[in-house]
Amino acid sequence: MNSLVINNTKIDSESPVYIIAEIGINHNGDMNNVFKLIDIASEAGCNAVKFQKRTPELAVPESEWDIRRETPWGEMSYIDYKRKIELSIPQYKEIDSYCKQKQITWFASCWDEQSVEQLAEINISCFKIASASLTDFKTISSMLKYDIPIIMSTGMSTFMEIKESVSMFEDRTIGLMHATSSYPCPPEELNLNMIKTLSNEFPNHIIGYSGLETGLSTTSVAVAFGAKIVERHITLDRAMWGTDQSASLAPGGLRSLVGHIRTIEKSLGDGVKKVYDSELSSRKKLRRDK
Repeated sequence: MNSLVINNTKIDSESPVYIIAEIGINHNGDMNNVFKLIDIASEAGCNAVKFQKRTPELAVPESEWDIRRETPWGEMSYIDYKRKIELSIPQYKEIDSYCKQKQITWFASCWDEQSVEQLAEINISCFKIASASLTDFKTISSMLKYDIPIIMSTGMSTFMEIKESVSMFEDRTIGLMHATSSYPCPPEELNLNMIKTLSNEFPNHIIGYSGLETGLSTTSVAVAFGAKIVERHITLDRAMWGTDQSASLAPGGLRSLVGHIRTIEKSLGDGVKKVYDSELSSRKKLRRDK
């Protein structure tokens, strides 16, 4: 049986769903927000929190650098905005220490080779390949140098692009996440049946779901369809400034989602029909003799 192990937690077809709270850049560069979001994820019962690590000069196309943007800190160029919200390596070390206190795993999407190397040096638990990076073979190759688990999202990608990227991992098992990269994603574009398609096409990998929709029900359906890893963005307040906030779960929504997922896991069963002990009294009382 193929499995993925992240910070001593095994993920396979028999394990509980691995739940990732995607903080991303919803912290807006403020470490107080970072710690609050980690607290929310830990208290909700998530397995991990995830961030996004970029070297802005490498990850942002030069054609975008000088575009002016209104921000909570005033008008600035897009590259300066990206620099402002980027967390430093010393800050990631603080995150590492805090997550150990809270007994929750952390990792990050790495958007360039330098970010991969920097986080590998501080013993990151897992690399995430963002949907936007699925065809960034240089960054993926830099991750493959390390014996560190990898999860890859598949939004904004054709099936042939997915197959080409997956082939890079050869016999190495990864987490492969169905996703649609719309913020927020309308229900008619979620295409949850792709979870089954990925499971059939890539049986040696752990299939998951990265949801960018509003609400909870469709993510719950993803679990019923077989997703063993679930990722949703989280926020302190959906009214906060930032491009990802509207597609994120507030604290109450996250708690509800974790509860729903754990209930669904119990309810799926093994597909073998049986008479449960709890049914016996009703069977005796209500069944007529043949």
